Amino acid sequence: MKILLFASLSILPILAVEPLAQRIVHTDPSKYRAAKSVHGGAGQLDYLALFDAHSLDTNLFFLHRGIIQPKSGIGAHFHNQCEEMFVIFNGEAQFTIDGRTSLLKGPAGAPCRMGHSHAIYNPTDKPVEWMNINVSALKGTYDAFDLGDNRVGAALDAIPVFMTMRLDKALLKAVTNMSGGTGSAQYRRALDTPVFAGPWSYVDHLVLPPGASAGTKVHREVAEFYYVIGGDGTATIANETAAIHAGDAIPVQLNDPHSFANTGTQPLEFLIVGVARQSSRRPID
Repeated sequence: MKILLFASLSILPILAVEPLAQRIVHTDPSKYRAAKSVHGGAGQLDYLALFDAHSLDTNLFFLHRGIIQPKSGIGAHFHNQCEEMFVIFNGEAQFTIDGRTSLLKGPAGAPCRMGHSHAIYNPTDKPVEWMNINVSALKGTYDAFDLGDNRVGAALDAIPVFMTMRLDKALLKAVTNMSGGTGSAQYRRALDTPVFAGPWSYVDHLVLPPGASAGTKVHREVAEFYYVIGGDGTATIANETAAIHAGDAIPVQLNDPHSFANTGTQPLEFLIVGVARQSSRRPID
């Protein structure tokens, strides 16, 4: 988003918004950059920042997409001013929350609330497709306190003792003519508002079969992003339409009318994250 500057502080800045096709960001592995020993973790991950703190009207701090290399991970660390969630789309990884570790099979994730610690480790011999979503208590504010623990060889709990999320299509429920759209969508709220302490609002899982669409919605208190897990289609936001493909992330600002359609031959699958206005959320614990 470009801001036109004015000499007089009494004149409000005018926001010049890029066309929708330019606001959609694309996962491009050729642009991944290597990061070693992240928060004291083992090995290396390769990642690309899709969104930053300026990408949504509300308090999304960043959206990162990349891979965790074999025998690599992100070391244990606390967040006190933001909440984060690691997501894996394939393979399996050891997730740690507050020093307790369990193996999760992708696609899955685990949110870490403010005031708690987390880590992730890929114990396998194959790269794991990974995403990191960070939402801050105050816009543009980030913190982390490393614990110096790479979690390699951590004892595993067979059943996680922390909150997890599964992006399992078998859990989806059919919704006919979703929001006035066409066809039968498959939908599930994977994580609801009470899971979070800060301004996260929800995490949704949506699949549109070929030819189906989700009709127009407007959110006054929640900004969103839609991440395309798979498939091809179109996004229509505030009377602009652009093509979307697997790996794309689409920002939806407050008050933006938005709809989506599957124009391809395969299911169009989304991970959707809503981030509320801070004033519309309950006080932080």
